[in-house]
Amino acid sequence: MSFATLFTPEIIALGLAIGVVLGATGAGGGIFSVPLLTITLHLTVNQASPIALLAVTVASGVAAILGLIEGIVRYKAAVLMATVGLCLSPIGFALARQLPNTPLVLLFVALLIWVAIRMWRKTVDTEVASLSADQASAEFPCTQSAATGKFIWTLPCARALILTGGVAGFLSGLIGVGGGFIIVPSLRAHTNLVMRSVVATSLAVIALVSAGGVIVAANQGSLDWLIALPFAMGTILGMLAGRFVGKHLSQQTLSRGFAILALLAAALMLQKLFFHSLN
Repeated sequence: MSFATLFTPEIIALGLAIGVVLGATGAGGGIFSVPLLTITLHLTVNQASPIALLAVTVASGVAAILGLIEGIVRYKAAVLMATVGLCLSPIGFALARQLPNTPLVLLFVALLIWVAIRMWRKTVDTEVASLSADQASAEFPCTQSAATGKFIWTLPCARALILTGGVAGFLSGLIGVGGGFIIVPSLRAHTNLVMRSVVATSLAVIALVSAGGVIVAANQGSLDWLIALPFAMGTILGMLAGRFVGKHLSQQTLSRGFAILALLAAALMLQKLFFHSLN
């Protein structure tokens, strides 16, 4: 196939769809990219995975930079979570080779459903804002300083972030999914960050963790640049649109949107498992 054939509005449109989801919710890029690429472009999973990884990495990286400029990325927390995640991801990958796939997928599906229910019921921002400083500290391990907007680092805060990064990295290696579905609800549960800051920090972690995989794929020659470049371009544009939309949506709407996305991801994984069992 020629470059002109591949560089089509359809490929860019696929990237746009993924980018909007990624930019608005901070998750879902990898888990939705691979099925879309395999279904629409008839790629194998091995061909689609590095393409999706590149697009998610670049789009997340751009979002993280924009978030840093706006001051809504908690970059120290992102680096800590990414470092722990990178350390535990190989352990999950090694364990995945020893365990059957079906119970692992079902376990993650159950986790996604649980996350969706919790996010749907999550207290809205107006209730969090009404807490006093002492109440906020008791409510969340990680709280922002009123003077600087940065986290007040304590042992419970560091422990919560380390656990978040570790679980996200471990599950990424174990099941082969992105960490956003773990990072976003965990930050909502353990910090008093507003949803936009949660999304931006999650995207920063995803960018850091995914970058290594892109380098490996590129060095191995398994990355089809003719498809990856237009797809990544669409994902970046979609991410920018998703960030814009996210700025104009309430915390409740974003949280419930994430919950719906988690349920869709669970359904997608069950469908994939079902068709795999038939083959």
